[in-house]
Amino acid sequence: MWKNVSKGSKVFWRINNVTCSHKSHLALSEYVPACPAPNPHQVEQLQDFVSRSRRLFVMTGAGISTESGIPDYRSEGVGLYSRTERRPIQHAVFVKSQAARQRYWARNFVGWPQFSSHKPNAAHETLCKWERAGRLHWLVTQNVDALHTKAGQCRLSELHGCTHRVICLGCQTVTKRSELQERFLILNPSWNEQAHGLAPDGDVFLTDEQVANFQVPACTKCGGILKPQVTFFGDTVSRGFVFSIYEQMNQADAVLVVGSSLQVYSGYRFALKAQELHLPIAILNIGPTRADHLATVKVIGRCGDVLPHILLRDQWQEESQS
Repeated sequence: MWKNVSKGSKVFWRINNVTCSHKSHLALSEYVPACPAPNPHQVEQLQDFVSRSRRLFVMTGAGISTESGIPDYRSEGVGLYSRTERRPIQHAVFVKSQAARQRYWARNFVGWPQFSSHKPNAAHETLCKWERAGRLHWLVTQNVDALHTKAGQCRLSELHGCTHRVICLGCQTVTKRSELQERFLILNPSWNEQAHGLAPDGDVFLTDEQVANFQVPACTKCGGILKPQVTFFGDTVSRGFVFSIYEQMNQADAVLVVGSSLQVYSGYRFALKAQELHLPIAILNIGPTRADHLATVKVIGRCGDVLPHILLRDQWQEESQS
């Protein structure tokens, strides 16, 4: 039987006679919404759900990365939409406007050292351990921060791309974002503007006056426009890529959604696909989600306060017998 005891920023979980402690990530990030301690009964249901699965399909959203210090857009009270009137750049605007690209890259240049330094947290590491144990069949993330890759996840699809890669819109050549940072430094040796506030994609806030003299390089191969290899708002994920993820879901026996409200259809469609395939769905998220009515298990809580204490089948059986 699971039960928890909260003391300050510590959450203690007990199963039988084994006690584990985990420091709440709320103390580590200003971008994590307030959340009560998880309900032990809900956690026990999630434990049973995961322990029964042999080929788990996992979808993660911004809620897993806020605990690493990366803000999201929609979290109540702390998300970008709650804190500011600014909105992420639209795909069409980036492609059509040189001024918009200059503004975007100037802000991204300033924010990159901080954004790229974020590290995976306990939830990312737990999912990676599940993969190494052979129980996590596939993971699709809506995040563009590369934290799953940094944690060592291999069976992974980045639904909306990754900010650590840059693509040329002309010749489609893909390069590392870190290499582009070096080119920015060469072109703008004396450019030293101060940023205000990090966004979920590594963007920061600068005034038009601050970005007026910022120089943006072109593709070294064809002179084309460089863009982060991510799906901007207003763009779509390719059908072929979505179907390749469906193929992985076809081989799964259960679906777990972690840290996503599924408000954007590009993520919600996978919950609908799971329903079509008659796969059971569990959801771990702080707030309500678009797929709550489809879930057989729903846990309200922070990812890092729950996932590290969920045991796989063999571990669960060992603990239950001890």
